[in-house]
Amino acid sequence: MKIVFMGSPDFAVPTLQALVENRFAIPLVVTQPDRRAGRGRKMLPTAVKIAAREAGLPTMDFGKGDRRRVTEAVLAHEPDAVVVVAFGHILRRPLLSTPPYGCINVHASLLPRWRGVSPVQFAMMHGDTWTGVTVMQMDEGVDTGPVLAQRSVPIGPEETAGEVLANLAGQGADLLIHTLRKLPHGLLQPTAQNDDGAVYAPKLTKTLSAVRWDRHVVTVHNQIRALSPWPGTTSFLGERILKITQARPHSLLSLGKEPGTVLSVGAEGVEVACGEGSLMLTGLQVPGKRPLPVAEFLRGFEILPGDVFCS
Repeated sequence: MKIVFMGSPDFAVPTLQALVENRFAIPLVVTQPDRRAGRGRKMLPTAVKIAAREAGLPTMDFGKGDRRRVTEAVLAHEPDAVVVVAFGHILRRPLLSTPPYGCINVHASLLPRWRGVSPVQFAMMHGDTWTGVTVMQMDEGVDTGPVLAQRSVPIGPEETAGEVLANLAGQGADLLIHTLRKLPHGLLQPTAQNDDGAVYAPKLTKTLSAVRWDRHVVTVHNQIRALSPWPGTTSFLGERILKITQARPHSLLSLGKEPGTVLSVGAEGVEVACGEGSLMLTGLQVPGKRPLPVAEFLRGFEILPGDVFCS
């Protein structure tokens, strides 16, 4: 089977690697253009472009104004299917309809729940204990196409979004290979999504980062896990802003203290009152510096019982 692959970030790399390892013919890999990143603001290629080059595969950028050029290039290869993983562009006809098996997407949720670009993070912020991967046939909507296969995956109580995404990337790659093997034999029946269960997960922004201490401790903990590693969670302590990199629920009991109040400081961490319960901060970071375990952080930054974190 001949596959054109379209993807950009780390999440898409295991699927590309699985296609290579399983000897699918890949005449072209399409990805986002190089972008400036890091402190030095250097032009850096996407993770998919790096992986494609390592595998000796030809690549093509899809930037602004490139839709027609990319569509013509993809269709010129006459692929049996186009596999799309976290690509960053909405595809249109004739690209969607020309390949015999269409465009097939690997999505990091159990559709129709959490359509959109940040499904894992929003699932975790809303307290979901299960997520999964969906392989679907793409249409012109946003994650609305018929489902070919799904696999459920539990979300561990201490897992971060980064850890869950890494797991789902591997699960999605495996599920896609099984799906592609079945397609030519007519062993899959696409199932239309039920829009009644649809929920949308928009793009993450730093406006989500501020911790709201007035909420339940489990909700605050979910926010910290969901936004790790990016955009992270932040809170002011006096006039200084700190990033909270690690934490765990400490108590579920209401303690009668103002939310955000530091209750105790010790080797175990910094205990902070929430609207209900208390949270133990175990990792902190001054923006621009490296994250540290709390015990090490406190050697250079004083936090005392009675201090108050605020948004």
